[in-house]
Amino acid sequence: MRKYRTAAVATASFLLMAGAGIAAPAAYAGVPGGTHASDRNSDFNGDGYEDVLIGAPGGTVSGKKGAGYVTVQYGASTGIGTRRAAVITQSTTGVPGSPETGDGFGRAVATGDLDADGYDDAIVGIPGEDIGTVADAGGITILWGSARGLSGANSDWLETAVPTAGEKFGSALAAARFSPDTPGDQLAVLKRDALELYAYEAVPQPQAQGRSVPLTRTARNRLAAGAEGREILPKSLTTGDYDDNGLADLVVSGVSVGEEPGHGWSVFLSGQVQGLVYERDLRGGPVAASGDIDNDGYDDLVTGEPHSPDDGGDWMTGGQVGVYYGSPDGPLGIEGAGSPPQWWTQGSPGVPGTVERGDGWGTDLSVADTNGDGYADVAIGAAGEDIGTVADAGAVWILRGSAGGLTATGATSWDQNSANVPGAAEKGDRWGGQVRLTDPNRDGRYGLLAAAPGENTSDGVVWVLSAGSGGVTASGSWTYGAGSLGAPSVDAGYGAAIDE
Repeated sequence: MRKYRTAAVATASFLLMAGAGIAAPAAYAGVPGGTHASDRNSDFNGDGYEDVLIGAPGGTVSGKKGAGYVTVQYGASTGIGTRRAAVITQSTTGVPGSPETGDGFGRAVATGDLDADGYDDAIVGIPGEDIGTVADAGGITILWGSARGLSGANSDWLETAVPTAGEKFGSALAAARFSPDTPGDQLAVLKRDALELYAYEAVPQPQAQGRSVPLTRTARNRLAAGAEGREILPKSLTTGDYDDNGLADLVVSGVSVGEEPGHGWSVFLSGQVQGLVYERDLRGGPVAASGDIDNDGYDDLVTGEPHSPDDGGDWMTGGQVGVYYGSPDGPLGIEGAGSPPQWWTQGSPGVPGTVERGDGWGTDLSVADTNGDGYADVAIGAAGEDIGTVADAGAVWILRGSAGGLTATGATSWDQNSANVPGAAEKGDRWGGQVRLTDPNRDGRYGLLAAAPGENTSDGVVWVLSAGSGGVTASGSWTYGAGSLGAPSVDAGYGAAIDE
């Protein structure tokens, strides 16, 4: 519980989300760094290798169930392992606050170089945090990168200007450079009914060992509703440079409310010299990720809609994934601005599997080049996929990028019963609840992390599938859980959030 504020939140500014209601956003999924997929920003110790940040929001800390924690694994020429890792909680020296039951530290995570010092920083959402007597107001901890990596030293705290019960500030996060006003990345934070933007400005102060980062006002534009006055319940954030102007764009993804509720919709805000500018609404969501699938210099937007009502009012059987391709005008549908995306399902020609009710195809997404051919591929999680008669065991797909865009040629899929994949499909594992393509050994080929937050009665486990010249392979794959990193594992939900 927090009973005080740091100076870093004194001038918080915010954008209202028109018509937004109570949200329960998923963890941030998207392309960090503000431009292309190759500009990912999760190198916390500045050694040139990509690091991995994972949340365990259900973890027990200091006897408090659901207080939560995060782990960081540092990349190296050999990739990631379980030795070069750290566990950070609100009991870690220097981290603001203290662990409390249900805080959910690590429910959302993101990265960005907020203070422009060359080391990427970790942003940790704590949506269940109580502020004084205000329940579930939510908060954020910023862990500053350094040559030694992440620690609790000099950590900063953010909360909304007026904490409100149930607001769950920090439910979804993204960091990127949306305008040239500040030297570092700006931070976008989703809460129940608003999107807030924060920017940091380096100001040397002796008491902070030569570095301090007070908050400065940066948000100016009201987040408008679309031309049709559509209202959405926001759930996630992603960034990418869809118009290739050198500044990050922001996509707020959610589901529709009102007369036709439950359909995936997103709001596209373009990064401009004057800041974020509302452009248009996009069909698709509430999951989203970005990367350059056709290698044309423009990031492309991929949306996931694991559950959506169809026109008859019944729940869509298996889920769908939409692809918008970048252009000078931002992400475009198949017939230009304002048109639907290119839709993909398990029923699309060449995609392995069969469409079944409740599959949740598109539960999570990640976009990066798995085979080094220059085209970003798309990893798709389906946490509700049944494996034989085993309900909700989960599975993961990879569809390939090409000069013509996303293709099913060479598409692959795995589950826990696949050859060379450790473990066995079990009811409720929800394998693929989080997916991330990552290159911690810097060889230009992005391997797969696939999390099963429901594994071992909600302890959570992460699978590592490496990548070679043919892309991701199950050969040599291995698993680890929170216990492998020295963290409390029981009901931790390890892998419920993986930074993209």
